[in-house]
Amino acid sequence: MEPRHSSSALPCRRLLAAALLASLLLPARADDPYRFYTWNVTFGDIYPLGVKQEGILINGQFPGPQIDAVTNDNIIVNVFNNLPVPFLLSWQGIQQRRSSWQDGVYGTNCPIPPGGNFTYNMQFKDQIGSYYYFPSLAFHKAAGGYGGIRVLSRPRIPVPFDPPAGDFTILAGDWFKLNHTDLKGILDSGNDLPFPDGLLINGQGWNGNKFTVDQGKTYRFRVSNVGIATSVNIRIQGHSMLLVEVEGSHTVQSDFTWIDVHLGQSYSFLVTADQPPADYSIIVSTRFTNPVLTTTAILHYSNSNGAATVPPPPAPTVEIGLSLNQARSIRWNLTASGPRPNPQGSYHYGLVNTTRTIRLANSRATINGNLRYAVNSVSFIPADTPLKVADFYNISGVFTLGSMPDNPTGGDAYLQTSVMAANMRDYVEVIFENTENFVQSWHIDGYAFWVVGMDGGQWTPASRQGYNLRDAVARYTLQLYPLSWAAIYMPLDNVGMWNVRSESWARQYLGQQFYLRVYSPANSWRDENPIPKNALLCGRASGRRTRPL
Repeated sequence: MEPRHSSSALPCRRLLAAALLASLLLPARADDPYRFYTWNVTFGDIYPLGVKQEGILINGQFPGPQIDAVTNDNIIVNVFNNLPVPFLLSWQGIQQRRSSWQDGVYGTNCPIPPGGNFTYNMQFKDQIGSYYYFPSLAFHKAAGGYGGIRVLSRPRIPVPFDPPAGDFTILAGDWFKLNHTDLKGILDSGNDLPFPDGLLINGQGWNGNKFTVDQGKTYRFRVSNVGIATSVNIRIQGHSMLLVEVEGSHTVQSDFTWIDVHLGQSYSFLVTADQPPADYSIIVSTRFTNPVLTTTAILHYSNSNGAATVPPPPAPTVEIGLSLNQARSIRWNLTASGPRPNPQGSYHYGLVNTTRTIRLANSRATINGNLRYAVNSVSFIPADTPLKVADFYNISGVFTLGSMPDNPTGGDAYLQTSVMAANMRDYVEVIFENTENFVQSWHIDGYAFWVVGMDGGQWTPASRQGYNLRDAVARYTLQLYPLSWAAIYMPLDNVGMWNVRSESWARQYLGQQFYLRVYSPANSWRDENPIPKNALLCGRASGRRTRPL
């Protein structure tokens, strides 16, 4: 990976190249620093569970290089695809303000062809917190290719805790010994995936990672669930975890002995090395599964006397109620500054009247003899042209606005390239409904939303009486418990074509997703950036021009 520096530190020749690159992309944002990365994507042999597999490496690394940034930094990532297949990267939780062109999913971007490259030009506008990136095409996510993103507050913006002595990233998730191509083949044949074979922490199995701390000091841990199938639970032997941030929101600080991290989610907590010097276990296990998979890393005191003698913390039970209560207990820190100096609570989301209610019900179905998953009875199928590209060029026949209904239909599932129409500055209430006996995890690209309510049973209009309209946490990925519902409020302030998807990757791949097209009639750069000059064009858009240099 190239050094993480601003353009002023580049040698003269590279400075000129960087300036030319910036001029060819979006309009310059001169007041905010630029960070340049060059990533080479290859296949390579990896052995995370002791079995040789074909993994996706970035600059020879699995996991890939970490991106360290500050609020409003401009991140330029030049991705060279040295795989024999098309490739895209997406950026979990990065909102891509006014620019779904950079989102890196097939609904917005043409894939990078084998031997080709594409330069992502992103600004981490008004964001702080913990995120990650991952490969979004085919079933590449099961082959690695992911890495952490941490976005720090600007120096003059107060943070509601003292600077930690260190900042560690934990990318945890389930893993299969089968290659990603074999897993994709299982799904393509109409079947479901087997149970995962194990868990990884930062690409390693049991005790493959050591986090060294000094006694008496406090450290920040950022944990993301980068798996494809299961929720995980994290706990640390002999230590409590002080939760401070969830997906870009500072939280009311609460101590936990364990934290559930569902698919696609990110949390960060502080751990104080206040125990006798020893080696303690960081334990990650699957949640709501039978059997339970477990792996560990080591919290190593620099003056350690050996393995800790205190008993390891017990795993939480399979009871849903404990996890639900924990989720409800996480609150927004109203007095803490977010990415801007004003307190998070200065935006009174609960006092704004919603303009539209959307109900989304997931389901499992059989279509043409094959296993599929659906939302409001619609099982998504990709089009031959990315939806955002087709929308820009007014290419007919690629998708139909309104093909994703606002409410469950109760009818048989069917295949459709489903797109929901929405208007800029609408303020929507979205109800997620889960009638299956399976924990769901939902993500919305381009947005953070307030989780105002969740409970068991069936949602009704009377459920609104229990909404938290004061200090619900704002986040980008939501868990949905079995036979339960959850409600969010979301201002549609980001024009673009945005993926709404299950984070269970088999369900996403087999249709549990759709796109939300947020539209502004102004057709102004104030609302949305123009198509990038370097945009790749494919499908029915092949041979067209982006815009003059």
